[in-house]
Amino acid sequence: MTQVTMNPVTPTPVLELAGIHKSFAGIPVLRDVQLRLYPGEIHALMGQNGAGKSTLIKVLTGVLASSGGEMRLDGQAIRPASPLAAQQLGISTVYQEVNLCPNLSVAENVFAGRYPRCGLAQGWRIDWTAVNRQARELLARIGLDIDVTRLLSSYPVAVQQLVAIARALGVSAKVLILDEPTSSLDDEEVSKLFEVLRRLRAEGLAIVFVTHFLNQVYAVSDRITVLRNGQWVGEWRASEFGPQALIAAMLGRELAAQSARPAVPPAFDDAVTALLQTEGLAQAGHLQPLDLRVRAGEIVGLAGLLGAGRTELARLLFGMETPDRGVLRIDGQVVSFANPADAIHSGLALCPEERKTDGIVAELSVRENIALALQARLGTRRFLSHAEQSALAERFVASLGIKTASIETPIGLLSGGNQQKAMIARWLATEPRLLILDEPTRGIDVAAKQEIMEQILRLAQAGMAVIFISSEMSEVVRVAHRIVVLRDRKKVGELPGGSTEDEVYEMIAAA
Repeated sequence: MTQVTMNPVTPTPVLELAGIHKSFAGIPVLRDVQLRLYPGEIHALMGQNGAGKSTLIKVLTGVLASSGGEMRLDGQAIRPASPLAAQQLGISTVYQEVNLCPNLSVAENVFAGRYPRCGLAQGWRIDWTAVNRQARELLARIGLDIDVTRLLSSYPVAVQQLVAIARALGVSAKVLILDEPTSSLDDEEVSKLFEVLRRLRAEGLAIVFVTHFLNQVYAVSDRITVLRNGQWVGEWRASEFGPQALIAAMLGRELAAQSARPAVPPAFDDAVTALLQTEGLAQAGHLQPLDLRVRAGEIVGLAGLLGAGRTELARLLFGMETPDRGVLRIDGQVVSFANPADAIHSGLALCPEERKTDGIVAELSVRENIALALQARLGTRRFLSHAEQSALAERFVASLGIKTASIETPIGLLSGGNQQKAMIARWLATEPRLLILDEPTRGIDVAAKQEIMEQILRLAQAGMAVIFISSEMSEVVRVAHRIVVLRDRKKVGELPGGSTEDEVYEMIAAA
């Protein structure tokens, strides 16, 4: 993609970053990154997971020290040594997870650490009347009229986000950084937040908006900066830079429909009855109503950018979350899973996205990790003996090619690829009818990826239904009989097996 030259909106930016570098143990994670913010604009900072957005924000807000480059605020060189120092300069951040105290009142949260005081030259005691009055004034600035004496926990997440913004404004902010502020909000709450952002923009505030939702970028942003692999790609006016161009900038290549097609998976009989089917399945704030059909022996790929709703769908299907709308059917019968145990008893299995935190039990052996799900399915009525666990583990170590010195080796000592194979073995041991694989090849080497992909194809050929989620689009198009495309927490279409990566990206961009 051609790198564009930045054209200033006004002569003087309120904040300018130039040539920012950051390394950890000699390994660069930011290289020559630039960012310019102007008063009265909303600037989207975009990039795929690992592009460097979070690291750049940490450098800007004093959480991390840069390894090189320059930052200027109102033309003056700055180098904040801490988030407090950044706030004192006028740079405030509101993070994805509201970093407030739910057991304190709204007013206390707005002024925590800087309460107005009175008596003995204003240092004796907290002036609670002033605290509550000034909190109401700050909230009124963003159009929020609530009882500031009530506990923060009594209000929904959307209100808590606005309280966090009011707190940020209370330090005379010149720059407001919003890091994924809409991830837990529904559409109506997002609209209200955007009204607040437009109001602040009209007041002259410079706002950095980090999000993975493409529709939100174009709903509220004036300009867009893209990072990729820790480097600055370019800066564009949002009105002149459409979704397809944005995705291409994030990927690092132009989309081309004429690109080579992968091998077409075997044809699948549409007349086969669905093993799993959803009708309008949804959860407010996480997934919009979605229809899905998966048949025995079929691999259905879930494609989408980060934040599209793929993992949210997997969690709903497996009983880890409870839908508030829609129907889930297994073999045509309506079911409702109160927890994952119900899903397991219905023949479902899930290898989660976060292998280290939600998958392996690092201190337990390979044998114990593989036996966990089957033991959970059997319940307390029958415990697997050590010999049964050993036979089970030895069988899957051999069939999946898990490289380990012994089945008694702690699984945490295995490579990422072999840990992932063990997680797949854990669920295969339950003899599932439907296997949900959420990022099964993340963080493993090329050879291990190849082995896992081949295993997925073999499972489908043996009659198992598979839902396959991967951020690597090449993997999705390679194995899927059908590709369900998601964007911004909703299904935007389907593509047949044999479609190209670019066709998937074009569907995402066109939605």
